[in-house]
Amino acid sequence: MHPHLQYLIDLQAVDLDLIKIHDRLSVFPKRLAEVEARVAAARQQITAAKEALTGSLKDRKTYEMDVEQWKERAKKYRNQSAEVKTNEAYKALQHEIQNAEDEVAKAEDRLLDRMVAGEEYDRQVKAAELTLKDVEALANKERHTIQAEYNAAQKELTAAEAARAQAVAAVPEDLVDHYQRIAKRHGGIALAEIRGEGCGQCGVHIRPHVIQKLQREENQEFFHCETCTRILYYAAHTAAQQASASAGTTAERTSVAPTED
Repeated sequence: MHPHLQYLIDLQAVDLDLIKIHDRLSVFPKRLAEVEARVAAARQQITAAKEALTGSLKDRKTYEMDVEQWKERAKKYRNQSAEVKTNEAYKALQHEIQNAEDEVAKAEDRLLDRMVAGEEYDRQVKAAELTLKDVEALANKERHTIQAEYNAAQKELTAAEAARAQAVAAVPEDLVDHYQRIAKRHGGIALAEIRGEGCGQCGVHIRPHVIQKLQREENQEFFHCETCTRILYYAAHTAAQQASASAGTTAERTSVAPTED
């Protein structure tokens, strides 16, 4: 096969690893944002409960003042009724007294409602504070987990980038450019393994003579899929070449090993 084809196969394997690593890294900000959003929501619950409690306490003071004001009016009208000289004036004051006492009762009902509501809002504040404590504890664990996974992914990224630099160094620059142009059009996959008699990526039928040429060890040509334009390779052939190279390396090590007399 072409002398640089195996290097391109290795390069693509590294690039696919890099795509996966970058995909993993891209989700970490979203995961952290989701954690922070849960914490913010729990804090907002406390804020809302405290605001409701504060409003209830203000209403309570208002209704307490209403009760006292209407009681004072009723008291004033009673005092005045002892001083009036006519029945008409007396009846008018009795009417005002009754009206003031009715308003006292209404204000006391409103005050009671506010007192009950205040107790409920106070309970909500305490419950929200406990919830926030649990949410923050869980959030801290999740932050540590996400950070550890992020650090591990960064280490993988550094190693993969080093592997890519090594793979690129073994390929002529113009061929790397050609490979990268194809990869850019196809989601990072510039090479396609022939499977059966078709392109392993788009499935289109590959001409028999192309397969035959790719199977020959002496082949020095690149062939592209006629449909997706990816660079074709024959997996069984490349696997045989890798096995041969491995066997050659083993034989070489054996041949230089010292022999015993």
